[in-house]
Amino acid sequence: MQKGETGYIVLSNRIIEPVTILSESGGFCTVHFTSRQGGTRLRKNRVFATKEDAAASIKSRS
Repeated sequence: MQKGETGYIVLSNRIIEPVTILSESGGFCTVHFTSRQGGTRLRKNRVFATKEDAAASIKSRS
């Protein structure tokens, strides 16, 4: 993912949140939440390119 692109993260294994990529370095991405103020730094494998990819990562309840 590149700086300025929109990505998606999964919160609490149930909520898909859109984010904007601020930077990427050393296997981590710094992201800014688009729906509220603030941001965080996450491992790259926690940031998804599409909403469908993020939804597929949510574990189903058995």
